[in-house]
Amino acid sequence: MPTSTEGGDDLADDARCAPPAVTVAASAGGVEALSSFAASLPADLPAAVLVVLHVPPGGRSMLPRILTRAGRLPARHPADGEPLAAGVILVAPPDRHMTVSEDQVRLTAGARENGHRPAADVLMRSVAESLGPRCAGVVLSGTMDDGAAGLSAVGAAGGLTLVQDPEEAAFPGMPSAAIENASPRFIGPVATLADRICDWLARLPGAPPDALRAAATALDRRADPARRMAGSEH
Repeated sequence: MPTSTEGGDDLADDARCAPPAVTVAASAGGVEALSSFAASLPADLPAAVLVVLHVPPGGRSMLPRILTRAGRLPARHPADGEPLAAGVILVAPPDRHMTVSEDQVRLTAGARENGHRPAADVLMRSVAESLGPRCAGVVLSGTMDDGAAGLSAVGAAGGLTLVQDPEEAAFPGMPSAAIENASPRFIGPVATLADRICDWLARLPGAPPDALRAAATALDRRADPARRMAGSEH
């Protein structure tokens, strides 16, 4: 008689119930890049968006307000333990790591990684572990290399990996490190990343056929010669 590891079926059910998640990493120069990214996302995006921007540990972050004004999706800081939900941008608050455990968002005061809390690697690893191929990772402008290891984890889990073109980024350190270490599937200007994400979402198992056609139409309509595919697919 078939058996299963205790709790394994519950974890798989949680992952299937949770919406896909798009994780985004940014640091220096990131507010402008994130604003452009948010502006390009559709109002009916069938995924959660989770953002890590390196900020000082004290004080209040204005990023949720900036991103809400920039685009069609509401942005806010999450509450610890809240469920993932599609169509919202969740921004890691200052001095807290943001992770995903099964289908919930968690906030912790764990050790700094890459000199930062929040750190993008922490978020991306957790999402890759919880959602597998139903996650995407995006690395935008910033210095140093936070996000490179996390993006590699997303790719290893079968998720979509994208990086802002370093030539466009105000600070190319993070995008360059991600390209070198994670072999992203797509590299391009920030304004082109949302189309790739929508196309990927439409092709996930369970997506309705009309969503696939709509995504393909959007890609054709907004085609940009500056786009370029990375050299390898994962």
